Amino acid sequence: MSEETKPQAAGPDVPPDRLAIDPASEHFDADLLQRGIGIRFKGAIRTNVEEYSISEGWVRVQAGRTMDRRGKPLTIKLSGPVEAWYEDLGDDAPVARKA
Repeated sequence: MSEETKPQAAGPDVPPDRLAIDPASEHFDADLLQRGIGIRFKGAIRTNVEEYSISEGWVRVQAGRTMDRRGKPLTIKLSGPVEAWYEDLGDDAPVARKA
C-alpha cells in the first residue's frame, strides 16, 4: 500500500480498509460487524452498503431486489470518497478515510 492509499487513521478504534457483510467473502469479519460500521459515501451516510474499500474509493450496494442464480443479491460498485467509523463509539468516533 503506498503512502497516498493508506487510510488516514489507524488503530483498534478505526475500521479496516476493506470489509464485507457476505460470510463467503474473504473480507468478512463478524466481530467487527457486530460493533456496527457507519459508512459515509460522497458525503451522505449510507445504510445499504454490502462491501467497501476506503483505499480504492468504492462501495458495493444491492441493485434493487434482483438476485443471481445462486440466490444472492446482485450488487453494483459505486466509485467515490468513502469514510468508515465504528458506531458503538458514539459521535466522536475516529474516522478512517483516504489520506
